Amino acid sequence: MMLMGSLLIILTLLGTPLFAIIAAAALWNFYHAGIDLQAIAIEFLGIAEMPILLAIPLFTFAGYLLSESNAPKRLVRLTSALLGWMPAGLAIVSLAACAFFTAFTGASGVTIIALGAILFPAMSQAGYPEKFNLGLVTSAGSLGLLFAPSLPLILYGVIAEVPIESLFLAGLLPGFLMLFILSGYSIWKNRAIRTPLGDFSWLEVRQALRESIWEIPLPIVVLGGIYSGYFAISEAAAVTALYVLIVDVIVLKEVSLKKLPSIVRESMVLVGGIMMILGVSRASTNYMIDAGVPQQLLLWISGFVTGETAFIVMLLVFLLILGAILDIFSAIVLVVPLILPVATQFGVHPIHLGIVFLATMQLGYITPPVGLNLFIAGYRFDKPIVDIYMSTLPFFAFLMISVVVIAFWPMLSLVLVG
Repeated sequence: MMLMGSLLIILTLLGTPLFAIIAAAALWNFYHAGIDLQAIAIEFLGIAEMPILLAIPLFTFAGYLLSESNAPKRLVRLTSALLGWMPAGLAIVSLAACAFFTAFTGASGVTIIALGAILFPAMSQAGYPEKFNLGLVTSAGSLGLLFAPSLPLILYGVIAEVPIESLFLAGLLPGFLMLFILSGYSIWKNRAIRTPLGDFSWLEVRQALRESIWEIPLPIVVLGGIYSGYFAISEAAAVTALYVLIVDVIVLKEVSLKKLPSIVRESMVLVGGIMMILGVSRASTNYMIDAGVPQQLLLWISGFVTGETAFIVMLLVFLLILGAILDIFSAIVLVVPLILPVATQFGVHPIHLGIVFLATMQLGYITPPVGLNLFIAGYRFDKPIVDIYMSTLPFFAFLMISVVVIAFWPMLSLVLVG
């Protein structure tokens, strides 16, 4: 057993795909326990029968399609018209635009690539320090993960078996808290550059609204359709994907039919990775549940954790470390089934746990040494990775403050859920 564990660790360090590592561990555990190895194939069949999982590829495709159109430019213009009159308006515009875009694409790296080309040079021209610009665009790339229809929210709901509609509501106030804290820091940091983008103009607002007339219905369709009971989550995803396809390819003609196959391929690579990890991890998780691992974990934690507060502190430390070495999708399918029973025993609501989990893992995108956004930003802006590290540190600190508030104020997540 020790030899097998060491071998899997070595393979992980050598860059072996995570799903292969999890599958190997599951196969070994099943074989060692005398369980038929066909159980893993049965788990894949099980996820194929989950209707809610249809939402993941559909929302992902819609997000990637949006990123290839001129929607990012229209989004920046609209947010500029609405918020640009404020002090440090462009910084606030950048935060809001990135959060909205990440919510729909489900991938912070896509946001950095799609909006970074617009926002970074614009902020430089407006006189914002380069270090601040790098930190803001890199950090804001993951802000939308708590807003519907974020893929991590959907995936957590599937794994934890909690209503996804409730998670969508629960993420609103914590997500806005993160936005407000970073906006406040941006205003204070650039108090010497308090020049707004321009005076508020109803004419510019009307023109920006007219230009964005095709994108504005998206959140109304998704959230309104779900909470009115008219759409299920998967149906809302299907309508969103079809709507974006018709608008960008047929109506606006911003994405050519020739480019469509490559967009489908790129978006489904992400979805395929999620599904592979989900399938093999379900098999591994079921083995660990049958083997009593969660109960053993609870017994071990109970030896030095005596209440909910101590458990939350330990959870935050654990998730910060986890977020620095593991992507958010893998962490959800691997860790949530283990910590959920433990958290429940300490009185942590499953929905609150999900928001704390995602908010903390969100920091993993900008946590050295392997935060994904750090490397994407370094590549996108052609900057040394150390410069990116230093630029994101203040944003990391303020996001950490917001995570602590979210963790120790459960009603912030649960007040809208009822």
